[in-house]
Amino acid sequence: MFLDLLLLPVTGPIGGLIWIGEKIQERADIEYDEAENLHKLLLSLQLSYDMGNISEEEFEIREEELLLKIQALEEEAAADQSESSL
Repeated sequence: MFLDLLLLPVTGPIGGLIWIGEKIQERADIEYDEAENLHKLLLSLQLSYDMGNISEEEFEIREEELLLKIQALEEEAAADQSESSL
């Protein structure tokens, strides 16, 4: 305990950097999982259309929604990356 207090000026910033790195990794994992899930939904939608389970109109509407969500995630990731590089 006493040693921890003495080493705090040295270990504190290192611990802070580790914490920041973990938070960045968590955010990247979440965004990757979201994008991956959206791509899987898009593929599933395409298969449903190819098998004749949904109409072309419904396919186009749902495809547009998924593509917009994917685009929003990519734009958010790009904005986060540009902020972190400053």
